[in-house]
Amino acid sequence: MPNLNVAVIIKLEPDFSEGNVSYNADGTLNRAETKSILGPHSAIACQAAFYAKVKLGARIAVGTMGPPNADAALAQAQQVCDADELHLYSDRLFAGADTLATAETLRAGIAKMEGRMDIVFSGHRASDGETGQTGPQTAWKLGFTFLGNVIDYDVDMERRVVIAKRIISLQGMHDVIEEVEAPLPVFIAIDPSYKPLFNTVSQRLALERYQKEAKSRAPDFKKYMKVFNAQQLEVDPKTVGLPGSPTIVYKVEKIPKAKASRKAEVVDGSDREQLRRVAAKIHEVLGGMVIK
Repeated sequence: MPNLNVAVIIKLEPDFSEGNVSYNADGTLNRAETKSILGPHSAIACQAAFYAKVKLGARIAVGTMGPPNADAALAQAQQVCDADELHLYSDRLFAGADTLATAETLRAGIAKMEGRMDIVFSGHRASDGETGQTGPQTAWKLGFTFLGNVIDYDVDMERRVVIAKRIISLQGMHDVIEEVEAPLPVFIAIDPSYKPLFNTVSQRLALERYQKEAKSRAPDFKKYMKVFNAQQLEVDPKTVGLPGSPTIVYKVEKIPKAKASRKAEVVDGSDREQLRRVAAKIHEVLGGMVIK
C-alpha cells in the first residue's frame, strides 16, 4: 500500500476557442450545449499529482463536479495522471454553484475518497471563472494548509512534510521564489509554469511504466469511476448549488467568435521571382530600413 494519498480536483471547462458558448435563461452556463475540455490548469494539477506517483508511488484520486458529460474530463485526467480512483459529483442540486458552493461539494467528495488525503492539488484557476477561489475555499473547508502559486514541490516522507517553492509576483518588482515547508495534509494550487522533472533512471523507468498503465486504463476509465449525487455526498442542500451561492450574476455577455485576420501564402523557395516579392514586402513593412 502506498504511504501517500493524493487527490486532484479538476474541471470540465468551455472550449472558448470555438466561440460557441451557450447560456441558460438565468445567466448560468449551459454546459450540456457547450463544447468542453479538461481545463488546461486542471491538466497541470494532474501532472503534479502524477509526479508524486512516479517518485513516491502515491495513490491518486481525481474528482470533479458537473453534469454527466463531465466524465469526459475524468477520462482525460486518467490519461495524464494514471488515476486509481475517479469521482463524478453530479446532481441537479449542484447546478448554478459559485466557488463557495462548489468548494462544499468538493470537500464532501474528497471525504468519500479511499484513504485520508495527504495532498490535494488544484489548478491555478478555471478559464470560465478566472477567480482562483475554488482551490483556497476547498482547502479552508477541508482544514488543510493552503499553498498557492507552487512551481515545484517535494515530500519528506519520514517527517511527513511538503517542501514547496512558490512564485510571488508583485507589481513593479522582480518575481520572488519562496521556499516553504508545511506538515501534511496540505492543499496545493499549482502555478501554470510548473514542469515536473524526472532526474534519475529509476524515476524515468517508473514514468514509462505508469504512462503505459494510464494508456491502458483510459479506454475503460468508467471502471475506476464512481458517481455521487447530493444525498450520497451527505451535503446540506442549502450549502450547494444556487441556494449555497452568495454570488449574484448581474449580467452575462456572450463571447464573440474570433475572426481570422491573417492570410497565409505558400512560397516556392526555388522561384527567384517569388523570393523577390517576399523580400520587397519585408522591405515595405520595415519601412525601407536596411538590415545588415
